[in-house]
Amino acid sequence: MNQGSLYNNVKTFMLLAGLTGLLIGAGYLMGGRNGLIIAIGITLVMNFVSYWFSDKIALAMSGAREVNPAEAPQLYATVQHLTQRANLPMPRLYVIPSMAPNAFATGRDPKHSAVAVTQGIMQMLNQEELEGVIAHELAHIKHRDLPPPSI
Repeated sequence: MNQGSLYNNVKTFMLLAGLTGLLIGAGYLMGGRNGLIIAIGITLVMNFVSYWFSDKIALAMSGAREVNPAEAPQLYATVQHLTQRANLPMPRLYVIPSMAPNAFATGRDPKHSAVAVTQGIMQMLNQEELEGVIAHELAHIKHRDLPPPSI
């Protein structure tokens, strides 16, 4: 794990720990011991869901549809080439039915990652530009810097 990945992991842990502490403190202030217990339960569920399912939630909210090599051969070949160069596992690929040019990467780690691109960005950009956008998203995966999507 490189230094950037470690920093991002520590930063994410600290943000989640801070939010957890804030919610637990609010639960205690609003409901005493019972409020504290309820808040602990809520934060455990919230953290579990956000760790294991945030990628699926983001993809579903964007209307993304998973594609295979037969459905999007050029996109698949581009991502496969770039992941081999970056020494990354192949992420799941998704296409979003939107003409707005956008792309995002999501997932909890490189082995459980996904890259989503809109139809608009695939039509708007030439092959070299699309490779640059996908390389940018793969860099997020490699450095475990997976921001929330902006769709």
